[in-house]
Amino acid sequence: MNAAAEGLSQVSKGQSPNWKSLILSESNIDRITKKFSQMRGAALKIGQMMSFQDEKILPRELYEILSRVQNSANYMPRRQLEKVMTKELGDNWEAKFKSFDKIPIAAASIGQVHNGELLDGTKIVVKVQYPGVKDSIDSDLNNLLLLLTASRLLPKGLFLDKTVANARTELKWECDYIREAKALQRFELLLKDDPVFVVPHVYEEFTTENVLTMSRMEGTEIMNLKNESNSQEIRNFISENIMRLCLEEIAVFEFMQTDPNWANFLYNAKTNKIELLDFGASRPFPSDFIKKYRKLLTYATQENRAGAYEMSKELGYLTGLESQSMKDAHVDSVMTLGEPFRGSVEDVFDFANQTVSDRIRGNIGLMVNERLCPPPEETYSLHRKFSGIFLLCARMEASVHCAKLFSKYFALKE
Repeated sequence: MNAAAEGLSQVSKGQSPNWKSLILSESNIDRITKKFSQMRGAALKIGQMMSFQDEKILPRELYEILSRVQNSANYMPRRQLEKVMTKELGDNWEAKFKSFDKIPIAAASIGQVHNGELLDGTKIVVKVQYPGVKDSIDSDLNNLLLLLTASRLLPKGLFLDKTVANARTELKWECDYIREAKALQRFELLLKDDPVFVVPHVYEEFTTENVLTMSRMEGTEIMNLKNESNSQEIRNFISENIMRLCLEEIAVFEFMQTDPNWANFLYNAKTNKIELLDFGASRPFPSDFIKKYRKLLTYATQENRAGAYEMSKELGYLTGLESQSMKDAHVDSVMTLGEPFRGSVEDVFDFANQTVSDRIRGNIGLMVNERLCPPPEETYSLHRKFSGIFLLCARMEASVHCAKLFSKYFALKE
């Protein structure tokens, strides 16, 4: 309605309004930001899933909206917190803790986090879900899809309906704290002998679908180390191990925590350990998909364009009916993605001076315009994590033994 009124106003002045500019007027950006902030999980999830795109694909104004939304999370009122905790843990819930700080230490799209202590003095954090978030997922995502489709802000090749369907599934996963607790316990088992990584321990007796109680991690967010006096050696250590874990999750565990948020990685200088957080988006991957995906990247490290093309068709990235320019752009991107993992196992890949990201982005416009089919469902979460880890290493300006890690954990020989 606001866009229509603005359009009529411009027409009366002899101007020719553009639909996209009307939708993304300054007043509408404020309206959309306010509404998205109320939607919390839905808007943030779509923003996260589209964040690998750049301004060649997405309007700059959408980035502004999503950025403002992500910085506008609000705590729930104290009375509402009391109501949720009573419903989940009983009328005497406070007596079950030695202490519980009712002022949260963090607020995000789905819930907020509180410090506390168990009766035996064990330091914990308690994640409490906002009431109504899971019930509003479907309507919020439908509204979001309607807005982005009707406004024609996005090219058809993004297959937004598939992105939203994936977001719908993942959001419902993330709203189930019992599911997250089981994923956390699975990672605790997978990493029990790992020399570097630790995960929080779940306290099942204080965990429900809407409340998750875990041991407290004491490390520092790794990005906060960047500008301190920590040596480059530490940043290399962190980056190399996070890259190792990413490859292991895909190829060895076939089970991945798919949220690449850098705040999910803490470094504890006292223990020289990397502490992992937030397992709501964890998911398994089918063995057949993993085998083909490993083979695709192995072909990329071997610069085998024909093999990468055929495997891309088997995976469902291509139909075989695309234009030659589309086929070439896709295979070029696969070859570029393989660069960090190519070469001698003694070599290190210098993320500080890499151009891989820019060269892959250079092909995105053509591929979005000429893509004939959406990528396989598994790709949305896997590539989000992969790209996030790659950007993390670049931000840390790290040197990583990528070829060695790839050869040990990921490469799939004939």
